[in-house]
Amino acid sequence: MNPAFQSAMEQGMASCHTCLKLTDAREHVCPRCGSPLHTRKENSIEKTIAFGVAGVIAFIPANLLPIMVVTQLGVQENSTILGGVATFWSMHAYPVAIIIFIASVMIPGLKFIAIAMLVAAAKGKLRIDARRANTIYWLTELVGRWSMVDVFVVAILVGLIQMGNLMTIDPGGAALAFGLMVILTMLSAHAFDPRLIWDRVRQSNAS
Repeated sequence: MNPAFQSAMEQGMASCHTCLKLTDAREHVCPRCGSPLHTRKENSIEKTIAFGVAGVIAFIPANLLPIMVVTQLGVQENSTILGGVATFWSMHAYPVAIIIFIASVMIPGLKFIAIAMLVAAAKGKLRIDARRANTIYWLTELVGRWSMVDVFVVAILVGLIQMGNLMTIDPGGAALAFGLMVILTMLSAHAFDPRLIWDRVRQSNAS
């Protein structure tokens, strides 16, 4: 193969994941920042699948369990994520309801689909343009930081609305499950190595 079209790995080079310095892969340690040096993330696909499946499992109780418990005049009322969306909608707080629905239901669901597509593409089970796959990966990483909106809302309400025996708001079990789900999906996206998709493209072109 023409060296001009060889990848860094094929030329015995590796890019540091921390400082991006291109170094001889035989060094094993980046000479600039001291980070471990490897051409591809170790067991990337397996780790991505494991974290992703665990995230899907955590997503179930995150939507079924109450995310906040409201006690008003001695009467306790549990509210799930979708129940909270419906409550804000009935209060005509449409922007809040839409933001919580997008951040807490739609985005996590799309992240699971995106990660599954990336894994399928890396394993050759799904044909997708490599540049489009990189865009999907970049968007998955970008939106991950906005996946805790409803947990933040509950935390703010817990801090603000504590009116003795009149009204109190406490976090429910779904808050813990949802936070765990967000962490697992972030770990799943971080474990995935997008260069595997380009490796698959190069293998397809060579065959």
